Amino acid sequence: MTTHPTGGRPGPPFDAEAARRLREALGMTPAHVAYGIWAAYGIRVAPDTVTAWERGTASPSGAELTALAGALWCAPGELLGAPRTLREHRLARGMAADDLALRIGVDPAAYARMEAAGTWTGSDRQTAELAEALRLPCRALIELTGRDAKLAELLRGAATTRWQAYVRPVAKMVPLPKPRLQAALQGLHGDYQGLMAASLNWGGGGSSEESGHAGRAFLDGILEAFWARTGGG
Repeated sequence: MTTHPTGGRPGPPFDAEAARRLREALGMTPAHVAYGIWAAYGIRVAPDTVTAWERGTASPSGAELTALAGALWCAPGELLGAPRTLREHRLARGMAADDLALRIGVDPAAYARMEAAGTWTGSDRQTAELAEALRLPCRALIELTGRDAKLAELLRGAATTRWQAYVRPVAKMVPLPKPRLQAALQGLHGDYQGLMAASLNWGGGGSSEESGHAGRAFLDGILEAFWARTGGG
């Protein structure tokens, strides 16, 4: 990912190959694209800039990405790689920051600060609205709102103690069907307990140290194990 030449801020994860492929499928030249961006959006870019985007030596800004998508008759998300940040997910949906903020009931200035800092402080209702507006999978929602550490803590508790006690708090964080969450937590509990029992019997013996290493390794990767069991939402 390159930095946009007119600002120090990283651009979205632009898919240069997709831009070239879409342009060629329309029978357009870079000059046609540059003209379309100017005519429809009032943004002046040179044909050489369009070529640089397609070669991956430069990336469009957010406004340029939206204009390029319009010129190529596609959704902005078709010109992006896998979004990784809240800003990138918003750009993939072709939404302006102020529009998204108003839709989810957050002050636009407050939303801009959260997006820039990568720290989400919205309420539960606003979080649910965010997930719906950006069509976020459960895993992306948890990661983007900074709740993955809290979820991991709950999952470790479910694996090491009574998993049934953790169904409700996990369900409050992860909007998935309750039966699926129950099955995932029960499975994690069973995997952990089985691993601990097996590690004490390796080679007919075993030790508490071996058991401890195995247990810590499992708990360190418990988020991945959880998403594997739930399908990532």
